[in-house]
Amino acid sequence: MPETTGGPAEKVHWKGSALLAPVPAVMVSCGTPERPNILTVAWTGVLSTRPPVTYVSVRPTRHSYRLILESGVFVINLTPAALVRQADFCGIYTGAKVNKFERCGLTPVPSPYVPAPMIGECPVSLSCRVKERVPLGSHDLFVAEIVGVSVSPELLDGQGKLHLERAGLCAYAHGEYYELGRQLGRIGFSTDKPTGGRHGKKGRTPTDG
Repeated sequence: MPETTGGPAEKVHWKGSALLAPVPAVMVSCGTPERPNILTVAWTGVLSTRPPVTYVSVRPTRHSYRLILESGVFVINLTPAALVRQADFCGIYTGAKVNKFERCGLTPVPSPYVPAPMIGECPVSLSCRVKERVPLGSHDLFVAEIVGVSVSPELLDGQGKLHLERAGLCAYAHGEYYELGRQLGRIGFSTDKPTGGRHGKKGRTPTDG
């Protein structure tokens, strides 16, 4: 059985708010290779694995909103801790007035999957094609299929296995950025036998239960 830490402490109750953390602080590239733009997004995640479907939530007032709406494509670029200052900058300034690629020293690289640029300095780029737009209130949800993934060779071993821990990714929690650190386990480790065997079904994800 999993270890426990004692009885629960009494909680303070607040009204509903968007207090889900940590979340990824990704840089979403959009526009065209000739006129590229970057939008930093924390409201993103996975909706389905087959087909691979993701989303980004964007305020309609943002410059990137119109670019994504018109083109129907964007690229989610995972942010390493080394680029957290650039990610913050791209979330503060508008691409209507600032060329964020130039100001941040980033490189727009053509995606082989969609007519939107990737960020060359990011270790993983997910090229996405919009399937649906859902107005939700302050933000609109762009539901998109991940049509291709581009990975830096430095993250692969000799057998081609992905080692995402090498990317040094960052996360966002309640207005602050953090670097991912110590590994605590892997999927299914709570059901390991004392000999190191495994009961859990290989390939399951935390959402399969």
